[in-house]
Amino acid sequence: MEAGRGKGSKRRNKDTLGNRLALIGITIVILSFAVVIHFGSNSLKQKNIEYQAREEELSQAVADEESRAAQLDEYRIYVQTKQYVEKIAQEKLGLVKKGEILFKPEEAE
Repeated sequence: MEAGRGKGSKRRNKDTLGNRLALIGITIVILSFAVVIHFGSNSLKQKNIEYQAREEELSQAVADEESRAAQLDEYRIYVQTKQYVEKIAQEKLGLVKKGEILFKPEEAE
């Protein structure tokens, strides 16, 4: 009967050893996943910070362009006025209004 006990005892030791090795293997796999997830999480946090900074820059650029568009719209309206046409005619073409007298400085001889 001792021979029977010995075989059973060896089998239990092999099963216990196999269970321990399986548990150690599973623990190593889980720890590996935890490390990979941790580094991935840090990478994603850094990218999120960069994206938030970029979003703020783009929001400011949009605000600047909207302001510029408003100024251009005001200028477009001004360009269509009679006052603008008269100003350009006087400055660029040298035209004068009816009844307006121009005085030229005398040249020193």
